[in-house]
Amino acid sequence: MESKRARLDRFLSSELKIKRKDIRLMLAQNRVRVDGIVAKDIQQLVDEFSHVSVDDAVLKNNRPSYVMLNKPVGVVSATKDDKHKTVIDLLDHPAKSELHIVGRLDLNTSGLMLLTNDGRWSRKLMSPESKVEKRYRVTLQNPLSTEYIDAFAKGFYFEFEDITTQAAKLEIISEHIAEVTLTEGKYHQIKRMFGRFRNPVIGLHRYSVGELLLDPDLDEGGSRELSVEEVNDIFG
Repeated sequence: MESKRARLDRFLSSELKIKRKDIRLMLAQNRVRVDGIVAKDIQQLVDEFSHVSVDDAVLKNNRPSYVMLNKPVGVVSATKDDKHKTVIDLLDHPAKSELHIVGRLDLNTSGLMLLTNDGRWSRKLMSPESKVEKRYRVTLQNPLSTEYIDAFAKGFYFEFEDITTQAAKLEIISEHIAEVTLTEGKYHQIKRMFGRFRNPVIGLHRYSVGELLLDPDLDEGGSRELSVEEVNDIFG
C-alpha cells in the first residue's frame, strides 16, 4: 500500500491489478478475508499489519515488532552514521531495516531505547498528550542541593526555543547522583537544566519509559522483543 491505511477495494485493486467494480463480486462470493474474518465492506480500512487473503492466498501479513535495546555510550540514535556505530548496527533482528527509533538518546547517554515498525504506537508514545514519563539516573560533577528540586518542578525557560519546560521531578539519591522524571524530551534537556546550576552532567542513563523498565538481564548493546503485555501496558 502507498499509505499506512487504505480502503480494502483500493488495496485489492492495486495488489490484484483488477478494476474496483470486480471487487464487489469477490466480496459477495466470500472470497476475501481480513484478519481471518470474511470481508463484506469495500470501504473497510486495512493497515500495514492487516492480514488480507483472497481464496486462501495471503496478500498481506506484516507483523508489528517492538524491540527494547540497552544502548551503550558512544552509539548514535540513528539508522546510518559515517563516524559512529548506530543502534541499528547493534540489532540482530530479521526486520531491523524496517524499524524506526522511538525517542532518541544522545551519543553519551546510555540505557533504554525502543524501536518498532508500528508508527501509530510510536506516535502515541511520543505524543505530548500521552504524558508518558521517562526516568533517568544522572551523575553530576558538583554536589546537589535541595534547591534543584524546586527549580525542576517549576520548569526552565529556554530562550533559544522560546519555551518553558514542563514540570520535572528530581530526586536526590546521593551527593552527586539524582533521578529525573520527564514527560517531554527537548534537545539536551537534562544537561541544559543542570547547566543552569553550572553543574555538568558526567553520566546520563535512561532506565524506564512509562511502565516499562530496562531489562536488567540485557547486557549493553543487547536487545529483545517486548512481550504483548509490555507493549500494551507501557502507557499505564
